[in-house]
Amino acid sequence: MKKSAINQDQLQELLYQVLETELGGIQVYETALRCAVNDDLRKEWHEYLAQTRTHVEVATRVLTELGLDPAAPTPGRRVVSHIGGALVSAMEMALRIGDRTAAELVACECVVLAETKDHGNWELIGQLAEHGSGADIRILQAAHDAVEQDEDHHLYHTRGWCRELWLQSLGMPAVLPPPEEVKQVETAIGASRAEQARDQMLKH
Repeated sequence: MKKSAINQDQLQELLYQVLETELGGIQVYETALRCAVNDDLRKEWHEYLAQTRTHVEVATRVLTELGLDPAAPTPGRRVVSHIGGALVSAMEMALRIGDRTAAELVACECVVLAETKDHGNWELIGQLAEHGSGADIRILQAAHDAVEQDEDHHLYHTRGWCRELWLQSLGMPAVLPPPEEVKQVETAIGASRAEQARDQMLKH
């Protein structure tokens, strides 16, 4: 594919949203851990929280290396912050109601929503690193390489947890930990295959 010139203003906006999403992710995971009932899920989220803190450092370093102020506000960044705060508020609301199992489901859904944005951010960085041109590509590529596997793991595994915990709450057979966890899924294709294999796993 032909290399493309990058819209620098929009690149900066994306990078600020990447950092804000990761900062919000710390708050999301800290709150989600208060909702977690399943011990395996709690362990998983503890790992994700630690990785998200590292991702904040990576995103901050990218902005600094590109000569940008990591604390600078942008319109999109304010929106991302608002959404992250809303996810935290939703989990806190569920906790106040007092049903921990229901709160865990809310937390799973909030993590999936947060990680969908987060995964999408880094996917765009990967596209820029692969198809863009310019002196900054090396910085973007290094950052993407540092977090890509974590981001795939966070999204696909939590989606699996969300599905299986919902099925369990409905009184249906559930695979816990979910197939995505058992099979160590790291790609969208792998996640699809893991979900398709769950019926076979229930037979064992």
